[in-house]
Amino acid sequence: MEIHDYTSKSFTIAHPEDPARVIRGRVDTPAGANAEKPCPHVIVVHGFKGFMNWGFFPELGARLAAAGYAGVFFNTSSSGVGEDLESFTEVEAFERSTYSKDIEDIERVRAAVEAGSFPGVDATRAAILGHSRGGGEVLIHAAEAGDLRAVVAWAAIPSARRFDDETIERWRETGVLEVSNARTGQVFQIKLDGLLDYEANVERFDIPAATSRIAAPALFVHGTADEAVEFESLSILSEAYGEGAQTLRLEGGGHTFGIRHPMEDTHPDFEEVWAGTRAFLDQHLKAAT
Repeated sequence: MEIHDYTSKSFTIAHPEDPARVIRGRVDTPAGANAEKPCPHVIVVHGFKGFMNWGFFPELGARLAAAGYAGVFFNTSSSGVGEDLESFTEVEAFERSTYSKDIEDIERVRAAVEAGSFPGVDATRAAILGHSRGGGEVLIHAAEAGDLRAVVAWAAIPSARRFDDETIERWRETGVLEVSNARTGQVFQIKLDGLLDYEANVERFDIPAATSRIAAPALFVHGTADEAVEFESLSILSEAYGEGAQTLRLEGGGHTFGIRHPMEDTHPDFEEVWAGTRAFLDQHLKAAT
């Protein structure tokens, strides 16, 4: 992996009504970035069972900073990852996660950036990048916000409805859906909050429909051998976006582009994704280098 000179500062954002919904994050900025010389920023959103320090995210922050961007990373308030930023200790929060909460968290982070909370970060030059479920959520946010300069979706889900009818009915009848974390060995009892939230917001959470309303340039990245999210998502979302969609088809690539947690070395798939992503950001966000 590459070695870079950059500054990383942590932050927390409290919820105005629910003390349990704290957002923990960090901002990776290029060395020398300050109020007089602010840099454009990329807000990065992890996926389901993901977190900001998983696998490739720390390396992504370092590379963004080296390229002249501030990377704004955070754990959603219902990520389940606690104060050590590594362990799933906030189990109840995770088991009651919803798309609405995640998207609200994105909005809260963006509001902090726009309020000038992070010195050296140019709030007016904003991009957003999401992976997996986070990819679908940033597409919804981008459609609703309408003020981003670039949008990047890595292995994004094409639909917020991720389970078949039989599984959903069993979930509804029992009140819980068991979800395992292969990395930690934990088994979570996902409550009905997520299902009820989706059913109350079917139109809002129509990811292809949201994608069709995005005004900013968009890059869609997906591996042909993705084991977690169907590869067809690449065509579904790029076609929904329409003319001007940029795509990166990663031949033989998996869901995390050859990277595991912790990231001990890079992988050709990740390097291809990074190269394509940087070129896209350089084209549309215009890093001050």
